[in-house]
Amino acid sequence: MTADPASLVTDLARRARAASLALVTAPTAVKNAALAQLADLLDASHADLLAANTRDLASPEAAALTTAGRERLTLTTAKLAQLAQSVREVIALPDPVGELLDDRTRPNGLRIRQVRVPIGVIAIIYEARPNVTVDCAILCLKSGNAAILRGGSECFHTNTALAEIISRSLAAAGLPADAVQLIPTTDRVALAHLLKLDTLIHCVIPRGGESLIRFVAENSTIPVIKHYTGVCFVYVDRDADPDLAEKILLNAKVSRPGVCNATEQLLVHAAVAETMLPRLASALLGQGVQLRCDPAAAAILERSKLAHTDATPADYTAEFLGLTLAIRIVGSLEVAIATINHDGSAHTDAIVTRDSAAAARFQAAVDSAVVLWNASTRFNDGFEFGFGAEIGISTDRLHARGPMGLRELCSYKYLIEGSGQIRN
Repeated sequence: MTADPASLVTDLARRARAASLALVTAPTAVKNAALAQLADLLDASHADLLAANTRDLASPEAAALTTAGRERLTLTTAKLAQLAQSVREVIALPDPVGELLDDRTRPNGLRIRQVRVPIGVIAIIYEARPNVTVDCAILCLKSGNAAILRGGSECFHTNTALAEIISRSLAAAGLPADAVQLIPTTDRVALAHLLKLDTLIHCVIPRGGESLIRFVAENSTIPVIKHYTGVCFVYVDRDADPDLAEKILLNAKVSRPGVCNATEQLLVHAAVAETMLPRLASALLGQGVQLRCDPAAAAILERSKLAHTDATPADYTAEFLGLTLAIRIVGSLEVAIATINHDGSAHTDAIVTRDSAAAARFQAAVDSAVVLWNASTRFNDGFEFGFGAEIGISTDRLHARGPMGLRELCSYKYLIEGSGQIRN
């Protein structure tokens, strides 16, 4: 292995491209056999994986992480069991490769079929998220794509241990070892060079903080699927059920406050704010949430003697990734929709209401990847969607939006059958 990061990455990408051409025709049974071996190895390797993770957690890079970042980095036996379960769920899913999307015969007798095919080589750039190593490997493999994984320095030992297990699983099934490769260096020169290999790599997916995603998007000559921030809203409508509103909001905010589908912004209709907001605020405060309020919300909480602080303009577009929530009072459904479309990040937003017409209007008009009615924003997740796992949540519009599973990792091509037709 060369010590030159640019040459190393170029060679790795060439091998990934060769592996991707072999994966296109790999039988479903063979891909599933590799995945089954991986699930079993994950179950059998808890001690080694936790030891590697402990080593990462003791590093200076890990010490510099935010609370949310450290939570993502930390592996537990429960998280490892969930990873193995994700692998088994992907095994059970239909293989998207070769799926017939359209079949038509033209007046001249040409039969034109549109079939689903892999994208090719996908590079995933991520930070302190060891689950991404497994999630991306299994989704790329099942969808017939070769994967190049570039994790952060704070997770190097954990990712290396996981990649070794993945390589063993590929070998056991007779698949190319280069189908899933972890870049064995955290040198930034390697990343910069990787992003210019547009003749070998077909798609880049960055997962991490906004600064990482912007760096990738601004420096890549390869198409990038982006997910900048999760500024997620819950709007409590004038016809919301109070019990339902409290249950949904608490789950959306406090179940895992450091993830991208956690709610960061609360809008409450003015018609019910006097009664609804004190109840919601009391429940949130009981879970340790700090409330940052607009003047109308602050006045209501002041009368109820409930703790709060005045919001700044920056709070209304913030992804807090912690136990902080911004609150505003809105005068109508239309104002709520306009506020979300202006201040949100097109990620995940929810309405709580018993009014089906209001819900339909909200879901049609809010311009986000996932829009929920009477459900927590935390459901924007590939596992919860039945995808087994996700390679990321796209806030782009081309070519995928929302959680990206097997089908979203595919393109298509046309297969044309003729009987000697020529064009006039």
